[in-house]
Amino acid sequence: MSTFVTLSSGQRMPMVGLGTWKSAPGQVKLAVLAALECGYRHIDCAAAYGNEQEVGAALALWVGPGKALQRDDVFVTSKLWNTKHDPEDVEEACRTSLAHLGLSYLDLYLMHWPMAFRRGKELMPRRDDGSICYSDTHYRDTWRAMEKLVDKGLVKAIGLSNFNARQIDDIISIARHKPVVNQVECHPYLSQEDLLSHCRSKAVCVTAYSPLGSGDRPWASPDEPSLLKDPRLEAIAQKYQKSSAQVVLRWHIQRGVVCIPKSVTASRIQENLQVFDFSLSQEDMKLINSLNRNTRFIIPTVEKDGKRVWRDGEHPYFPFHDPY
Repeated sequence: MSTFVTLSSGQRMPMVGLGTWKSAPGQVKLAVLAALECGYRHIDCAAAYGNEQEVGAALALWVGPGKALQRDDVFVTSKLWNTKHDPEDVEEACRTSLAHLGLSYLDLYLMHWPMAFRRGKELMPRRDDGSICYSDTHYRDTWRAMEKLVDKGLVKAIGLSNFNARQIDDIISIARHKPVVNQVECHPYLSQEDLLSHCRSKAVCVTAYSPLGSGDRPWASPDEPSLLKDPRLEAIAQKYQKSSAQVVLRWHIQRGVVCIPKSVTASRIQENLQVFDFSLSQEDMKLINSLNRNTRFIIPTVEKDGKRVWRDGEHPYFPFHDPY
């Protein structure tokens, strides 16, 4: 099994990358250094994570003339935040990420969500009642502005995040530069089989965020299931003399899904890369597939009129109303 996937752009994207979402200031630099030290060559970032300068400080120690790695040895992704969807804001947002990361180009730049928020410096612009202030900018217009970043050499390729199948097709129908990736929540409790199949048919690679079920999400409630403690996964892990996390990452890889587990613990960062020295049997792959319960952990629901509804679900481009 190869350690990388070839994107439709011809780029080679490592199958396992380091995720940096939720990595606290002071921790993320050390996490990136630990990852590069043990062999990671793929770092996943985003403007909204608020830590790109620290990621950049780590990259500066490892990457560049006279350093251990050259720029083209490392695959770096960042993402355009929802408040920067106006076509006039896209290039500036990209250049800000590049400056923070200390890079002259990104390997991949994703539209973080299909929904646009009100323009401005506030990450989550809210009304008095706490609801998000949206903008009516269409993601197709944002995409056209992102294509110019490829033309200018600021990014090698562009892609999507949190888009559903219909929205992916909508982008492809107008694209000069096709999306090479759709990054979505994906793990055995949310296997995304239909979306994965659709993306394959369109030559769009799927990257799994929260590939281990995001046990450290701040809004987790004590009664929610813990993926890595699932006894069925633990039994498979024991059989292969691996951890539950390694088994889950291997399941992703055998499905052709790139994964970006987040950790700030050096031993876990190393462990998450040690998934290319074994293979899961077809029976075990099927068993893990059967754990799917279509459970999303990352998009919180809120109470409204006595019902649980998706936060941001009122936005016309909210992606998760569709079956997949």
